[in-house]
Amino acid sequence: MSYITARQWQTFDSQGYLRLGKPGSDAMVCAMRRRIDEIMLGEADLDYDRMLMQLDSSDGSYDAAGAQTRGHKGRTLNYRKIQLLERDPIFLEYMQLPVFAEAASHFYGDKPVAAFRAMFMNKPAGRGTFLPLHQDRWRALDRDPRLTIYTALDAANEENGCMEIIPGTQHRLLNPDHPSGFLTAEMARDYDHHPRRAPLVLEAGEAVLMHPWMLHGSGVNRSDRPRRAFSVCLMDAETMSLRYKRLASRSIIFGEGAME
Repeated sequence: MSYITARQWQTFDSQGYLRLGKPGSDAMVCAMRRRIDEIMLGEADLDYDRMLMQLDSSDGSYDAAGAQTRGHKGRTLNYRKIQLLERDPIFLEYMQLPVFAEAASHFYGDKPVAAFRAMFMNKPAGRGTFLPLHQDRWRALDRDPRLTIYTALDAANEENGCMEIIPGTQHRLLNPDHPSGFLTAEMARDYDHHPRRAPLVLEAGEAVLMHPWMLHGSGVNRSDRPRRAFSVCLMDAETMSLRYKRLASRSIIFGEGAME
């Protein structure tokens, strides 16, 4: 059974993203929402010393967000980012849905595929950190990941700080000198009023395949409800970290050696 058609892949190649609808059940999405709240509140049966966690900024400024380091940072729902969620069985079950296995195979064939980032992104109610337009790439990797899977855990719209995207910008790296793909201030101004810039409005449970180089960013949450999302970047399992001279990830999601 094929989940994604050739025409849909043409849309992805042209636009840099593809809406998949809701691949997981409502119960699965509700379970992920409950689980991430448990993790933030320190109630999950996890090794927190191995989890990368970052608190949200207090004023919406990107530079004011807390340090992203290992370990729990207090009982609060005001976390901005939590990484290494492939170690949690509820999130791992979602990551390994057949549609995502098919998407990974489209880019990597039969090679094992690893999670570079399996992370929770959060815009707490009435808060949230502004995220400037950028491309996802990491100069410390010996090859670029080719696929991100983004899932809205809550309905996302302009009021609560949904992602903004500029389709078609994935065809070249705009600022290769930046280690994480962020634009210079001058470049960012050029895209402030780009005619294709648009909010990515999503229903809870809706998933999107994204090319990591497609320009995207997000604003703050002006609503009284959180805007939570789960984002997974998949890469060739043989990708090496140039910084640490070892495999960039040992968390194999698809293929031989996949996590269970």
